[in-house]
Amino acid sequence: MNIKLEKRLIIWCDNKSAIALAENPVFHGRTKHIEIDVHLMRNKISNREFDLKYVESKNQVVDIMTKALPNRRHIPRCFESLTALRELYLGSNKFTSGVPSSIWSLQYILKIDLSSNSFSGSLLSNIENLKVLTYLDLSRNKLSGDIPEAIGDLKDLASLSLAGSFGIVYKGILSDGNNVAIKVFKLQLGRAFRSFDSECEVLRNVRHRNLLKILSSYSNPDFKALVLELMPNGSLENWLYSHNYFLDTLERLNIMIDVWLALEYLHHGHSSAPIVHCDLKPSNILLDENMVARVSDFGISKLLGDGEDSVTQTMTMATIGYMAPVSQLFDILKPKNAEFGSEGIISAKCDVYSFGVLLMETFTGKKPTDEMFTGEISLKNWVNESLPHALTDVVDANLVREEQAFYAKMDCLLSIMHLALDCCMESPEQRVSMKDVAAKLKKIRVKFLYDVAATS
Repeated sequence: MNIKLEKRLIIWCDNKSAIALAENPVFHGRTKHIEIDVHLMRNKISNREFDLKYVESKNQVVDIMTKALPNRRHIPRCFESLTALRELYLGSNKFTSGVPSSIWSLQYILKIDLSSNSFSGSLLSNIENLKVLTYLDLSRNKLSGDIPEAIGDLKDLASLSLAGSFGIVYKGILSDGNNVAIKVFKLQLGRAFRSFDSECEVLRNVRHRNLLKILSSYSNPDFKALVLELMPNGSLENWLYSHNYFLDTLERLNIMIDVWLALEYLHHGHSSAPIVHCDLKPSNILLDENMVARVSDFGISKLLGDGEDSVTQTMTMATIGYMAPVSQLFDILKPKNAEFGSEGIISAKCDVYSFGVLLMETFTGKKPTDEMFTGEISLKNWVNESLPHALTDVVDANLVREEQAFYAKMDCLLSIMHLALDCCMESPEQRVSMKDVAAKLKKIRVKFLYDVAATS
C-alpha cells in the first residue's frame, strides 16, 4: 500500500462496535507496507495530523482512542439491549450511585467485575436472573445491607475469594469496619444442609489459634450462611501454585506444624468427642496476616466416639488424592483398621494419611492429582522411589535453588519426606501416631535452624 500522508487525514467512525488501537505501534504481516511513522496513531492525533470525528450514536459508550469509558460518574443505562453480552469488566473506575438494575437483566452474562468503584446502596433482589453467572466481583465498593438470598440459588457462581464444596465465600465488611468472609451455602445441593449443620456442630465448642473461627451464623429454610474470620493471605494453595508468591523451607515447615497442632487438638485436645476433618488439602489451609495457618472447611468433618481408634460412617467422601485408600485389612469386625471405602468408614488415622499427602505436596509443589501421576505412579510412590539419592528430583526446585545452607535444607527435606511416607502407610495401624508427628516436626525444625545457623 505504501501510504504517504500529504495532508491531514480524517477518520469517520460509528462507535457502536469496538475499534482496537491498543499497544501501538502496530506492525505485522498486513501492515508491513504501511509507512512506519503512520503506526503511531495516538501521536498523529495529538499532533493534529489526523482528525478523529465521531458519528453520534445512541449506544455510544467507549472512547476509541483509549478504549476507556468516558469521564462520567454513572454507567450508561443501556445494558438490557446487550442480550448476547458474556463478560462485563467495569472495575477501577469512579462510578458512584447504585449498581444499574439493567445489569441484572443480562441473562447470559458469565462474568461481571464492578470492583474498585464507589457504588453505594444494596444489591437488588432480581440478581437471581443471572442463571449462568460464574464470576461476580463487587469488592472495594460502598455497598451495604443484606446479601440477597437469591445469591445462594446461583448454582454456577464461583467464589470471590475461595470456594468450598457446598458454599460460596464472599468478602464483607461489618458495621464496625472489620473484614469478614461470608460463606453462603448452595442449598440446591442436597448435602449443603448437612454441611452447614456439620460446620456449626463442629466449630461451636472448639477454640484453637490454628482453627478458623465462626463469628456468626444465619439460618432459615431458604438461606444459610456463616460469618467467618477473613484470612488476608489467602490459602496455602495460592502460595504453592502462584508465580506471585513464594514460601521458603522454614515458612512451609511452620505452616505444617500449625496444621498438625490443629489436627491434634481436634482429635485429642478438647472435652467433646474427637473430630476428624476428613478433607485436609491446601485450599482448606488459610493464612492470617502473620502467615499463621488456620484449618478451615469442616463441611464433611465427623464426630467420633472416644479414642483414636474410634470409627464412624459417612456418605460424603474426601477429595480424591488426599483420601486414605481402602485398607487391605478392612474388616467390619475390626473397625479400628477401617478406612474410607465402599462403606464410608472413617477414623482419625484418615487425617494422618491426608496430612502425609499434604506434607509431600507442600514440599514438592506437586498435586496428588497431577497429570504425571497415572496408573501405578502416585505422588507417594514417586517420592518413595526417589529417596534418598534423588531427593533433588522431587522437592520444589525453588527451595534448593539458592546454594546458601544447601545441605541443611536437604537434610531437613529428607526428614520431612520420610515423615510424610510414615503418615501414608497403607495400613492405618502402621501409620505414625498423632503425638509422634508433632514431636518429629518440631525436632526437624530445631535441627534445621541449628544447621542453618552453623553455616552462616
